[in-house]
Amino acid sequence: MTEKIRFTKMHGCGNDYIYINMMEQKIADPQAAAIAWSDRHKGIGSDGLVLIGASTVPEADFSMRIFNADGSEAMMCGNASRCIGKYLYERGLTDKTEIRLQTLSGVKTLLLHVSGGIVERVTVDMLEPKFEDESQFVAGRSQGHGTFVSMGNPHYVIFTDYVDQVGETGRLLEVHPAFPQRCNIEFACVQADGSIRTRVWERGSGITMACGTGACATAVAAALTGKTGRKSQIVMDGGMLSIEWRESDNHVYMTGPATFVFDGEIELSKLQTQ
Repeated sequence: MTEKIRFTKMHGCGNDYIYINMMEQKIADPQAAAIAWSDRHKGIGSDGLVLIGASTVPEADFSMRIFNADGSEAMMCGNASRCIGKYLYERGLTDKTEIRLQTLSGVKTLLLHVSGGIVERVTVDMLEPKFEDESQFVAGRSQGHGTFVSMGNPHYVIFTDYVDQVGETGRLLEVHPAFPQRCNIEFACVQADGSIRTRVWERGSGITMACGTGACATAVAAALTGKTGRKSQIVMDGGMLSIEWRESDNHVYMTGPATFVFDGEIELSKLQTQ
């Protein structure tokens, strides 16, 4: 009999992933699974694969691993972490409304905003941003300085009136020699109402509807360069995220929705047929 894996499709502002509860089942080759199942024509369709597991450290309640659509493992994902909070609470795996989540970029705290047993929004403590020197790029129709911000994964934020260059320029900058580990690239523009329109090229996945760490990096870069204050509304292709870079602890807090799409099963044999 062919082994089947149960999965849940979820998204945060359109940034969609396949979620697997690893406390109930196992996947021997998550890299291959991410590539095969993320395919939007031959697989389930997603920006990648997220594995929810037990924590291996006493400081956390649960753990996450995330694999991009190309099979590469990411450090963490803000949108995925919000979805994990909703999954854990609404599927009865915890009754906590404050969850500590182990990621490759440290333990993140999730604060669940619950009403009537439903997690409506999740605030994630994304910890402190880190910085490196600016670099200058001339690529495609982009020219000028960007700001490097690490939110546990690398981001390069370019403020421009032409955010739709995300496809033509983002693919080039992801693999630029200045970024030996590759990089997530944000193109952002401050709007008349103070919100920041942002489009993202994600390392390993390409253009995505939203990126939680990218929204945080954009808000931090905007505050650093005097374009906004420490609170921002980041408007991405799939929706809006609220970001606050607090002076009190220097941490970045991200708040946004998380949504179930559907549950299903897929045969492990599909890994060999893609």
